[in-house]
Amino acid sequence: MTTFTVPDMSCGHCKAAIEKAITVADSTAAISFDMDARKIEVSSVLAVEELTELLAKEGYPSAVAA
Repeated sequence: MTTFTVPDMSCGHCKAAIEKAITVADSTAAISFDMDARKIEVSSVLAVEELTELLAKEGYPSAVAA
């Protein structure tokens, strides 16, 4: 599981867009959201770089949380 900070994530629409982008690329992905902290945890067969690229393409630049 990888945790990403997603500074531009702020509402339900953001959550839905991120969830859709990831699950279209990996239907087995598990995603949990912490809207207040603007973080997501993703368990996926996709590489971290692929997930980062997907999020950026969707309009949500992210970084792997420390």
